[in-house]
Amino acid sequence: MRHCSNRLVLALIFLLVAPLSVYAQNNGSLHGQQQVQSPLQPEKQPSLDVDRDPVVSPDAQDNIPVRPGPQTRGEVLQRGAGGRFTLTQNVNEVVLNVSVFDKHDRLVNNLTQNDFKVWEDGIQQKIIAFQHQDVPVSMGILIDNSGSMRDKRAAVNEAALDLVRASNSDDEAFIVNFSDVAYIDQDFTSSIAKLRDGLSHIDSRGGTALYDAVVASADHLEKYAKRPKQVLLVITDGVDNASSLDLEQTVRKVQDLQGPVVYTIGLLFGQETDPRQEHRARRALQVLSDDTGGLAFFPKNLSQVDEIAAEVAQDIRSQYTIGYHSTKPMSQPGYRTVKVEAKAHGYGKLLVRTRSGYYPQSATPAKLAAAK
Repeated sequence: MRHCSNRLVLALIFLLVAPLSVYAQNNGSLHGQQQVQSPLQPEKQPSLDVDRDPVVSPDAQDNIPVRPGPQTRGEVLQRGAGGRFTLTQNVNEVVLNVSVFDKHDRLVNNLTQNDFKVWEDGIQQKIIAFQHQDVPVSMGILIDNSGSMRDKRAAVNEAALDLVRASNSDDEAFIVNFSDVAYIDQDFTSSIAKLRDGLSHIDSRGGTALYDAVVASADHLEKYAKRPKQVLLVITDGVDNASSLDLEQTVRKVQDLQGPVVYTIGLLFGQETDPRQEHRARRALQVLSDDTGGLAFFPKNLSQVDEIAAEVAQDIRSQYTIGYHSTKPMSQPGYRTVKVEAKAHGYGKLLVRTRSGYYPQSATPAKLAAAK
């Protein structure tokens, strides 16, 4: 009887100690054990019964299935989904798109190569390429399709088309409408009619996944653009509230891609705008533009958007293109700051705008193999 009692006591002790052992193995948290046992469920692919293709951020979860077969409107914007990697420029050459303004904020268009100096991480660089002419660009036009944009879309769409009309006739553009999901509703084209059709895909609802849309569109430019000079125009009326990426990650990924100049238009007006949200949205758009060499605009009403679109078109067509070989090996990692200075006889202090820096891209074996 005593032996049975001892066995019973030992069994009770084991039942009490075992859960505590599991608790300790999970860093003192039984909740951690539940997380291990409950793997993340794959995110569902958006419905395929609509005539639109989802734009998936290149760094969205890898378990999102790739849509098989031919696409109705371009390819799904997902890194690695079809196609092959193509190097669009010499990996050892740093290319800067530069805008120059005088003290009255007027574009200066008559400078020569000798009027410019370039520094990287404080060290002056030798300019090896210089161009100042109206070269065609590849452009992505990203329009916020969230619910708050419903009453603004007609004016925004017309301004976007006017920008294309004011641009180089050899430009190519694609349309991305984004809410909590981004869609490419018209792939690269120079046709105003096709771009208008892409802009007409309005389904204003949901949140604002601005950062995911920017990175996916920059990735699309890298893969499929025919023009080496690349631009994104983003028009939105709110703060990002649906992306898998944050602002810092977005800027980093665009810079990693040696990415496009980003112009932003923030429609942050109206009585319904929360001051704190407006501040966050304004800062995000300003950083996106400043760090990529673009401009951020904040009109006071819809009637100003068309004028801004014309200004963006003029800025794009008036830029200088400067190339140099870095004094640092491209295999050396880390962010590199860039500064460009312009001085010319007959002008006072000139304001120079270009991207603030870049992450080097080297021709890795993986990239070279993929390019074959």
